[in-house]
Amino acid sequence: MRKFKNVFIKASGVMLLAFCFSFNLQAQKVVSLSGANSPQDDINPVWIGDNTLLFTRAFHPDNIGGVADPGDIWMTKKSESGEWLEAVHRADLSTDGYDFSLGLEDILTLLVYHTGGERFGIYQYSKFGKDWNFLRQISMSGLEELSGQVTGRVGSGGKVIFLSGKGKDSKGNEDIYVSDKIGPTEWSSPVNLGSTINTIGQEMSPFYDVKSSQLYFSSNMHEGAEGKDIFIAKRMGEGWNNWSKPVIWEQVSSPGSEVSVTFINAEEVVWTSTQNSDGFADLLTFETVTPLDIPAEFSIAAPESTAQIARPQQVKTVSIEPIYPASSVGIPEVRIVEQTAEKVESPISWFVVDAKNKTLVPFTLSWKVGGNSFSKNASDSLKLSELGNAQVKEIKVSANGYFPKTILIREIRTNEPTVVLMTKAESGNVVLLDNVNFKRGTAELEGEDTKASLTELAEFLLLNPEMKLRIHGHTDNAGDPGLNKGLSLDRAGSVRDFLIEQGVAFESLRISGWGGTRPLASNSTETGRSKNRRVELEVER
Repeated sequence: MRKFKNVFIKASGVMLLAFCFSFNLQAQKVVSLSGANSPQDDINPVWIGDNTLLFTRAFHPDNIGGVADPGDIWMTKKSESGEWLEAVHRADLSTDGYDFSLGLEDILTLLVYHTGGERFGIYQYSKFGKDWNFLRQISMSGLEELSGQVTGRVGSGGKVIFLSGKGKDSKGNEDIYVSDKIGPTEWSSPVNLGSTINTIGQEMSPFYDVKSSQLYFSSNMHEGAEGKDIFIAKRMGEGWNNWSKPVIWEQVSSPGSEVSVTFINAEEVVWTSTQNSDGFADLLTFETVTPLDIPAEFSIAAPESTAQIARPQQVKTVSIEPIYPASSVGIPEVRIVEQTAEKVESPISWFVVDAKNKTLVPFTLSWKVGGNSFSKNASDSLKLSELGNAQVKEIKVSANGYFPKTILIREIRTNEPTVVLMTKAESGNVVLLDNVNFKRGTAELEGEDTKASLTELAEFLLLNPEMKLRIHGHTDNAGDPGLNKGLSLDRAGSVRDFLIEQGVAFESLRISGWGGTRPLASNSTETGRSKNRRVELEVER
């Protein structure tokens, strides 16, 4: 039986007033960190001492990337009277991508994870007065292979890093991994903690208390989970794969989604919760110092084979559905619900944004079924089931003065905004042709999706005949540089030829081939190389 029910629903709008709420928890009063919370997603709290709490805030207009930024680092402080002060944006620790703090490696060194700009991975920052100065990137082989909603925390006095993400050996979705420090800036490849901790669901946001040898983490599939809840497991012996059976931390768990916890001291804790399926995450704590109800005894986990056999039986009569919102990086949170529960479908929510200045853009929607075309205005109600029943595969987002954007139906979120970044058709802007593919090692266009994408581009160019474009071809750096440059030029030429066949004027199209000289990502992994093999359009008018 859960110990509390939510009494407040946080609005999902972008520009809303800040708020504070509280509720009773068997005489324990839980409150929002009013100064630290916003109408956006406030997640991943990390206490770094000196009365300072760092956390990640997503989709806030003051983020470096504006309202489309999936997460910048913000800071709040606890005053001597116990109040949480107004949160401050830490631009010195943020990029235009997803950023979160892993905590202190030592008293003067902070570790931060970035996926924005030229920074991808974990970086060291050094404390200098009130500022954090960038030092260097750490080396962790295999980090780039973790996908999904990556979170983590430094543990054991800066000697290990716990991470959660979806890896090649994950049991299901996000799993928890551990990496050991093996040099001043070198860490071992992340190792999966095993099936005692990780399930076919999501295990995230690990926090390890070295004094008690207890791991606190979020899970939606361990016994007792409703949405995501905080679980505790105790390390049983040497190594990082021997754990007790995880038990739910009833004191902080709710019917909503709890995703992260941090300890201020042995008696004070801050955690995140959505409280219900319609809210963004908030930072919560107890209003007054409250005895923490943490289990004193832990039982040995069942053998892996038993757990693997039993789990499918536990979910035969249930279904899995998203909890709104997904996360700062667009990965859905889910909860287990009875199949007989009646679900009410909400209309699709769109968040269409100028990719450069991060302002909202008026837009229309259109799609085709057979030979018929359909369209809707931004204000019109449209449900995902309606598109599915009509066998719509993709939908086009159009805005005056912007390149159209095609969204696959499977990419549209339910019960959360679908974010669409639009590129304005003005001089100097570059747009990636992400649905254009070629037969391996050749300049021959491949697939119906490629032709459909280029046909839509041609239609747009015919409506804007004054526009001049340069088509840039790129490859990875594998093989002979001269051959790569020739192949990239030929691929740009194939795109130009197709557009000309659709009626676009030859004089409005120019081509360039850059081979592997302008990479978007590292060529050391296949994921990075695939991003570098691309075709881009640059507006020249």
